[in-house]
Amino acid sequence: MEVAIKYFTIFGGLDIKIDITLPISELIEKHILKDYTKLRNEVHYLSGGYSVEHAILSGIALGDRKTTTAFKRAHVSFEEGMKCVENLLERGIIESESSQFFIVGKRNESKVAKKLFFPTPFLRFWFAFVSPIYKGIKDGDFKEFHTKFENKIGEFSDFVFEELALSFLLKQYGDETTGDKIKQIGKYWDEKIELDLVALTSSNKIMVGNCKFTNSKIKKNELTKLTQDCYAAGIKPDIFFLFSKSGYSNELKELKSDNLRLFTIKHLKLLIS
Repeated sequence: MEVAIKYFTIFGGLDIKIDITLPISELIEKHILKDYTKLRNEVHYLSGGYSVEHAILSGIALGDRKTTTAFKRAHVSFEEGMKCVENLLERGIIESESSQFFIVGKRNESKVAKKLFFPTPFLRFWFAFVSPIYKGIKDGDFKEFHTKFENKIGEFSDFVFEELALSFLLKQYGDETTGDKIKQIGKYWDEKIELDLVALTSSNKIMVGNCKFTNSKIKKNELTKLTQDCYAAGIKPDIFFLFSKSGYSNELKELKSDNLRLFTIKHLKLLIS
């Protein structure tokens, strides 16, 4: 599953067959970098090909996905940025989401920026690693690409892991046979706190969780931080859940209960089945 996620983070949505026994850098060169001109034309057809909008798309791909952050990265005003975003939303190259204040029993705060995301992982990869340095790639020089990619791919996979975790929870707890069905799910953020996943069950229980796509086991201090973040945000969860790529410390595993649910990358096989 770890291998599948790493390759899906890059090639998801790209209509090709890949051999996941080959190194990921080799596949990127073969299917993306050396086929740059063809893929660029296809991406420009989707996006409109405007440089300002491409700068915003790169800002979304490389930042925290908030509209305000993307506009700052692209050096455009809020008004100009929103016009570009409306066009990109209409074209379907990005989608938007709001913080789930309702799920955690809070009033919506209009001053909290919306977040933007790509419907397919490949487009996010393109605007993060290819579009910003297209000149070298176009000329067949991939050195800068590989440097940037190796430095950022770890954190870049976090978002896809979160989205897969969200899909898993919907599949695992999305029907009446599971008892307390999840009826609403999403992400929460305000001006200070961000929570990877929040959910509301049919009995109005609040579930809050975080995901970690790292090579280290999650320790008890991660649960402590999550608890503290919820307290700071004024949220009172009934159930905590964590998703980990590399498992959990023995101390944290001993705390597992109906109110603390621990999932690993292996659980995501449910999505394939």
